[in-house]
Amino acid sequence: MYSTETEITAQFYDLDPMGVMWHGNYARFMEQARCDLLDSIGYNYDEMHASGYMWPIVDMQLKFIRPIRFAQVVIVASTLVEYANRLKITYAIRDKNSAEILTKAHTVQVAVKADTGELMLESPLDLVDKVKKVL
Repeated sequence: MYSTETEITAQFYDLDPMGVMWHGNYARFMEQARCDLLDSIGYNYDEMHASGYMWPIVDMQLKFIRPIRFAQVVIVASTLVEYANRLKITYAIRDKNSAEILTKAHTVQVAVKADTGELMLESPLDLVDKVKKVL
């Protein structure tokens, strides 16, 4: 397993009328953390595209434990837990000050050939080689 951490501060525009982070913005926080993770491997969206693959998200699950509020600083720990046949990344969003877990989540992405739309049952060697270098 390989992990990175991303610090994010909740902004006013992230909140819903009840003063807590709107549920749809959790996906944006996870996307920011996922990009940091993929950047650290050297296989973010530009490299995916250059290697001839698209990586759509086919599953995303979130468990909300405590709300995120305005100006709250959170740490999003993203962990690559599977990469041989798909990208499965787990997320733990925690309060920076207390370390309390606020949200748990995961995403699953699969490799699709960009030119044909063919779903791949194994991850491309470009990705596998880059992950092996950081493990």
